[in-house]
Amino acid sequence: MEHGSFEDQSKATFSLTDEDHTLANALRFTLNQDPRVTFCGYSIPHPSDARVNIRVQTTGGPAREVLNDSCQDLMLICENVRDTFDKAILKFKTEEGLGSMDIKK
Repeated sequence: MEHGSFEDQSKATFSLTDEDHTLANALRFTLNQDPRVTFCGYSIPHPSDARVNIRVQTTGGPAREVLNDSCQDLMLICENVRDTFDKAILKFKTEEGLGSMDIKK
């Protein structure tokens, strides 16, 4: 849900349900990498409430568009991490294998 002004779309607060610090901090990081963002922060209203409020202020572009772009960037980062991890696992299994580990049965 978006909370903001219809007159000034460069500032908005987005409320994400069923989320916590994991997604909020990652989004805050990607938003702060965007040169269009002048301010970004998040808060969790109450520990028992599974909701995150993310505040985005931009240099003039719509905050919704900037948040959407940051979500896309975060998905690309996660895909890259997953691909790197999968390649490392495959390399371990093919080159070293479990023989290099001291495993006792």
